[in-house]
Amino acid sequence: MSLPAPNHAHPDQAPRPAGQTEPARLFTPFQLRDVIIRNRIVVSPMCTYSAVDGAAQDWHLVHLGARAVGGAGLVFAEATAVAPEGRISPDDLGLWDDRHIAPLARIASFIASQGAVPAIQLAHAGRKGSNRSPFLGGGRLSSDQGGWTTVAPSPLPFAPEDPPSLALDAAGITAVTDAFAAAARRAVAAGFLVIEIHAAHGYLLHQFLSPLSNHRSDQHGGSLANRLRVPLAVAEAVRAVVPSHLPVFVRVSATDWIDGGWDVAQTIAFAQELKHRGVDVIDVSSGGSSPKAVVPLAPGYQVAFAQAIRREASIPTGAVGLITAPAQAESILTAGSADLIFLGRAFLREPQWPLSAAAALGSTVAWPPPYSRAAPPPRL
Repeated sequence: MSLPAPNHAHPDQAPRPAGQTEPARLFTPFQLRDVIIRNRIVVSPMCTYSAVDGAAQDWHLVHLGARAVGGAGLVFAEATAVAPEGRISPDDLGLWDDRHIAPLARIASFIASQGAVPAIQLAHAGRKGSNRSPFLGGGRLSSDQGGWTTVAPSPLPFAPEDPPSLALDAAGITAVTDAFAAAARRAVAAGFLVIEIHAAHGYLLHQFLSPLSNHRSDQHGGSLANRLRVPLAVAEAVRAVVPSHLPVFVRVSATDWIDGGWDVAQTIAFAQELKHRGVDVIDVSSGGSSPKAVVPLAPGYQVAFAQAIRREASIPTGAVGLITAPAQAESILTAGSADLIFLGRAFLREPQWPLSAAAALGSTVAWPPPYSRAAPPPRL
């Protein structure tokens, strides 16, 4: 399937015609079920590899809380493992045990107290698990280094030097599905108002979707319908335990960037099925299934995927990937390419990006009272 050129402005392009007084679309509220997000700016889930035995620390409170203070509308806690073997590294957040609820509840409560919506991404790394944290050098951990046997749809390593994974049998698939549902219950108990299922970046659910990683010959492999079975079962299980007034997101990789792999046409079909199962937003990323992928990095390089999925599946989408400038984010929304703007590295560099963006776009937003003396004067 061919895609249109990304429909977004260059980061330096002016966001609105001169003299226009309408508020920037970036700062308009967005309602999903009973949840009202104060603006369209989302702190994308970003692993910080700073948990202890899966439990959130003061680091997570300060890191996520600062982005809520900084004006984001929706603040995602990073990929949070639904099972110990579902971690990318031993330092990942987890929600496989009730003891993980209390430290996350503290974070969700603070985010909400600052006017942002607390959200969390639930994940299982599959064959991409059991690694050192990136800032500790990365690489696969052996068992004597605290590593574990990874699981996957097929016993195929992600990288040639990795050991093979254990192919999940029927009982293992059921256990993974149940683990996502149990983690979603705990996330709701912790006070998160948006739950996202991670089905992207080459992690377990994406491994079932992609022909590159799924070589099964049973009912979970081969045809597109078969490869969708496990991710859709997880979506159904999560939707069933998340209260009906709260939204569920799914993050997808729209393409593997490899011939013969997962692609945007299959993603659209997946999104249509997710919509039928009560999923509210598709968070559109790409890549992660193969270390051989060549990704054409450029500002907003994934926006066209969000636009195509939004149009063809008739479901709200989030755009993510090298979106850094306020005018660029605004143009994505005004073009109808996406409904939400997910920012990652931009928020690492500038926790108060929304406050700066509002000034750049001529929008008036409330500053946190303790910071109000630093707010720019109102425009006349």
